[in-house]
Amino acid sequence: MSSNSSTRPVRRRRVFYIPGYDPFHPRRYRELYRSEGAEQAQISGYALSLSPKATGGPFGWHVSAKIEGARVETDMEVLVWSDLVKHSMNSSIVATYWQLLRTAWIYIGSGALWRLMHLCKGPVIAALYPVVILLLQAGLAALLGAGVASGLGALAGFVAVPEWVVRAMQIIAGAGAAVALLMAFKSRDNKLFVYYLMHDYAYSAGQRGALPVELEARMQAFTVAIHAALEENAVDEVLVVGHSSGAHIGVSVLADLLHAGLPEERPALSFLTLGQVVPMVSFLPRAARLRRDLQEMSEQELIPWYDVTAPGDGCAFALCDPVAVTGVATPAQRWPIVFSAAFTQTLSPARWKALKRRYFRLHFQYLCAFDQPKDYDYFRITAGPLTLGERLRDRGHSRSRLADPVSGYRSVSKR
Repeated sequence: MSSNSSTRPVRRRRVFYIPGYDPFHPRRYRELYRSEGAEQAQISGYALSLSPKATGGPFGWHVSAKIEGARVETDMEVLVWSDLVKHSMNSSIVATYWQLLRTAWIYIGSGALWRLMHLCKGPVIAALYPVVILLLQAGLAALLGAGVASGLGALAGFVAVPEWVVRAMQIIAGAGAAVALLMAFKSRDNKLFVYYLMHDYAYSAGQRGALPVELEARMQAFTVAIHAALEENAVDEVLVVGHSSGAHIGVSVLADLLHAGLPEERPALSFLTLGQVVPMVSFLPRAARLRRDLQEMSEQELIPWYDVTAPGDGCAFALCDPVAVTGVATPAQRWPIVFSAAFTQTLSPARWKALKRRYFRLHFQYLCAFDQPKDYDYFRITAGPLTLGERLRDRGHSRSRLADPVSGYRSVSKR
């Protein structure tokens, strides 16, 4: 199939899904797709079923669907970097507090924090959440330790022991109580997400916006996998989906793919970003590589790019054009088309009421069923008979799109 044949109906598709900063096994995305896809199919009146995938790759699944009167076969593949995430999270309590101080200094010292706050307060508040809670936990641990030490000192007054022994016992007991409380807080992080979020922001900011070496190597492997799917020319569309931190990874992967050169005969290649947090990285001083890739992806003509966020998602930079707000947009900008999933309209009042305080869950709503769907339906996009570009051909920017350049760092690296 030639590169300009995106108007042809899709009968077979490859989807490459790039997760955000997530330490869990990618099977969670298969089970999410299974359960939410079944619900969306029932709501919207189409058929969708999952089975083991037949293509290569470390993890994925096959989707058979009948949508809009057409049968479509889709192979989904998760581009895995959860092992890198797990390794980055394997740090002690002391190391996490050092990450807190270093990450706060990077964002505050570079001026990025104030510019991000000016751009969109929601995700910055989400970023400050682990900082505030970790400091609160440290304060409570210090109070507990001081209280235990003081109580032990009072009890020691009734026993004839040397003062230095009392002091040593106070230090040991107080420190032990403080550490025990901090460990108890950490053990409940599956409910609080404090350490998880702190590691997330620390990983993104650790190189002041430059990519960690191990992630750069993994992204090269992603590029190879997508290029191989294009060369096979056995499908009608190759769709790359980047969620959360996976959005800026996808930007750089596809920019590298374009630079290397696409096969002359190939299926349609499309790009969908969901719940992106690009400014958290692109606003940092050493993010010149990402800024270059954003600029290149915004100007190219070969890959339709649609960016979907929602004001109800407090963890994403909702309706912020990632290219424009970073300050690297040029008059040649074509992409992305930025529009809202409009949770308050696409979810019924009852469902919205049940979800609106579940901030982490809402960040994944783009991958889930909507009981009042409009023009965004993750399952029609990934398993339906139209390419992304055809399905959203008439979709323009949301009127509330934010495009004013805000970042203080706008340099771009050279290839």
